[in-house]
Amino acid sequence: MVDRSDESEILDRTYDPSKDDDATVGSANTMRERAGESRLKLWLLLEANRLVATGVLATVFFVLLVIGGISLDPPFLTTVRSGDVLDSLFATMASATITGVTLVVTITQVVISQELGPFGDQRSRMSGAMDTREYIRDLTGLDSAPADPSALLSALVAAAQVQAANVKEATAQIDDEDASDELTEFCDSASENADVVLDRLHGAQFGTFDLLSAALDFNYGRKVFEVDRLLARHADAVGPETRAALNDLRDALVMFGPAREHVKTLYFQWALTSLSQLVAYAAIPALLVSVGMLAFVDYTTFTGSFFAVDNIVWVTMLAFSVSILPFLLLLSYVLRIATVAKRTLSIGPFVLRDSQR
Repeated sequence: MVDRSDESEILDRTYDPSKDDDATVGSANTMRERAGESRLKLWLLLEANRLVATGVLATVFFVLLVIGGISLDPPFLTTVRSGDVLDSLFATMASATITGVTLVVTITQVVISQELGPFGDQRSRMSGAMDTREYIRDLTGLDSAPADPSALLSALVAAAQVQAANVKEATAQIDDEDASDELTEFCDSASENADVVLDRLHGAQFGTFDLLSAALDFNYGRKVFEVDRLLARHADAVGPETRAALNDLRDALVMFGPAREHVKTLYFQWALTSLSQLVAYAAIPALLVSVGMLAFVDYTTFTGSFFAVDNIVWVTMLAFSVSILPFLLLLSYVLRIATVAKRTLSIGPFVLRDSQR
């Protein structure tokens, strides 16, 4: 058995706020603050509308291809005249489009299959959902747990904010100045984070990334860790009332974790289903353009130049950019889903990013 003094020594060696500025109770809360990455990158990966992100990617492809077509040697017109570049390029794109649509349909089938099951399984899912709603009702003090995802997350964040205020009020009875200051700082940080998240959750609709983005801004896992750490570090100074308030705060924070993960799972399913629809829609003009370029276009179809660039370069690169739209749609959705998944790999107080150590 490890005695109390040895346990405290181990704790101090494991976690020493004096040697780690990021380990303070007032550390970064929102996803933007925790990420340590540029706003442009986060906007493109997460916040931007996926159609806008796809348009940006398509524009970048088009511009780069045009630059390559006019700057590389031999000129693109010469290459087209001397070979079957157009046939090879757009035959490949037509085949890739059909393959890509098949892949996305398969992904959709996998997503839908998760919702299928016998009557008993569906009843178990319903029982679990209703038990969870009852627990949330008791935790938040509401007449019933909200049905809207935004309202549900808001209720849990508001409950955590109320409990943080109760903890701060209870700290007035603590004689230990260090414990009182640290608890007050933690409560202020938690309350400020809750205010930011509640403002973002207000009016956020399911199916948009705004809802999930707001939920990701509530750094609940770090707060659960801080509650446990504060209870352990100031066990002698914290009285029964403060301890009870901290445990109530911990319960609200812990419940936010599975609620956020549930909303995240539903969003992923929604996004993948929407992706399959958009890819199917984009595949129609992509196939038309690819087949049209195969059947009707050669180096004599578009003669002359525009802004000192051969028209065949403009047409070919624009057609290619349209043909690649299904892939760019898939890429833009996968980038967002993969980024969110990477940032939420763990549930609870488990830190994976160096910026939060």
